[in-house]
Amino acid sequence: MNRIKMLCWPVLVIGVVLVVTPFALSLPSKSSAGQRLLDNFHPLMQSTHVNTTVAYYDQTFVPLRPVAITAVTAGGEIPKLIPALAKPLHMTPAQVQQFLGTSFPATAKLLGELPQLAPVFSKVPPGLVFYKPLVNAMQANVSNYAKVDSLPDFRLFTWFFVVPGVLLVALAGWPLVAARRRAPVKRTASGLERPGLDGAELSQLKQESQR
Repeated sequence: MNRIKMLCWPVLVIGVVLVVTPFALSLPSKSSAGQRLLDNFHPLMQSTHVNTTVAYYDQTFVPLRPVAITAVTAGGEIPKLIPALAKPLHMTPAQVQQFLGTSFPATAKLLGELPQLAPVFSKVPPGLVFYKPLVNAMQANVSNYAKVDSLPDFRLFTWFFVVPGVLLVALAGWPLVAARRRAPVKRTASGLERPGLDGAELSQLKQESQR
């Protein structure tokens, strides 16, 4: 029986640790957050979507870099453009603006808005540098994401600890409880091992039982 107790106590402790540890580490909430993260990134990390993202970055946004740089410079030249055109056209600046607005409305609108857009265009080059690591990381981790996404639902991870822990507690706890219940019956069956009796009382009790 002592050997059984020696085996059961460590198993019981391991079971309790398996049950308590996930909740002590807030594993239920953290695993749920991890699963939501995987679910939200699932459409974004598919190979077709990543390839489209890379194509947009390399073939659309990167070529806009020199255009943006030129637009910043052009924005500073616009206030000088209208007066410069007015003189050879023998018009006043107001007439030039009216002429452009009537004959070339889209161009006139662009020329009018370009100075205000210059701060936006100035952010294009640093923006391309900023997002380049993100694009590279997405492209390099498509297969890694697929491997992680193939795992069981993260919300089940808590139960991977709790269920074995409960089984170990039950497996180890049952023999310990059963042994504890049997122990008092064994000590009092003959009256010779009754708790709380000293040697003289036990001897007297034995003599009385033999009469």
